[in-house]
Amino acid sequence: MKKILALVIIIFLLLFAVRGWWNSQLSPVSGDKSSKSVVIAKGSSVDDIVSQLKKESLIKSPLAFKLLIKQKGLGNKLQAGVFTLSPSKSSEEILNTLTNVPDEVWVTLIEGWRVEEDASELAKYFGENAEKFMNLSKEGYMFPDTYRFPKEATMEQIAKKLRDTFDIKYSDDLKTKIKSKGLTEKEGVILASIVEREARSPEARKMVASILLKRFKIDMGLNADATIQYALGFQKDEKSWWKRNLSKDDLKVVSPYNTYLHVGLPPAPICNPGLSSMEAVANADPSTPYLYYYHDSKGNSHYAKTLEEHNENVANNP
Repeated sequence: MKKILALVIIIFLLLFAVRGWWNSQLSPVSGDKSSKSVVIAKGSSVDDIVSQLKKESLIKSPLAFKLLIKQKGLGNKLQAGVFTLSPSKSSEEILNTLTNVPDEVWVTLIEGWRVEEDASELAKYFGENAEKFMNLSKEGYMFPDTYRFPKEATMEQIAKKLRDTFDIKYSDDLKTKIKSKGLTEKEGVILASIVEREARSPEARKMVASILLKRFKIDMGLNADATIQYALGFQKDEKSWWKRNLSKDDLKVVSPYNTYLHVGLPPAPICNPGLSSMEAVANADPSTPYLYYYHDSKGNSHYAKTLEEHNENVANNP
């Protein structure tokens, strides 16, 4: 009986000690009430964030902080952005701050997205009417990038930032090169937007840009599937703005953006191209011997001089 009692006492003391350590390690680092801005980079892991907080002298124990995150099930709730934190706050208070809306948020807008997709992503952080952003946007000219916006930012401010960034990226040097290809500045952006959706690597973009520019020069239909996808719009079944598999009927859709029916460029860009696609157009070579391109299911690109060669590429490289 005495042994059991002694064991119970030991277990109680151990639990008391652990509890004391736990409370101690989660308590504020100091009584210093000053605050600092901490930037949590987009894509940071839990380990990255905990390590950063320790270096900033905002928590006492990385282990205790990780256990707290796990206990509360908040590992996937940590936000990226800029937060105002203080060493006078407990670990639990700091964790609560990091799982709420930051003072400034990181937003990544992907190359090749339409303005509707940009609006949908922005709505996740700002909750404003997506239509408002679209009304302020110009397809093709809202530069895709990772931005840091204040949480109070308006759609007017955000749209202006994207457009201003585009104006910087679409430099005079790029414009000069594009004009040397016989394209206007607007045509350069339109072609870049098609290249963005039609090719994924820098090498493929340059080849596709060269082929499409050659087709444009000889008044051959561009026959770009991406323009059909743009014309078809949102696909409810796929929950995507870009239909995955096009049918023969899709290629007949009545639209000025249908480059199977209409020779030349569509009337406006079909997405917001990144810098790589604009550079691909600027450096395109319309004297390329190729007229056709095909990307297989493995992501490999195949080029052909004739329709017969192209059909062989399609048949032999599913």
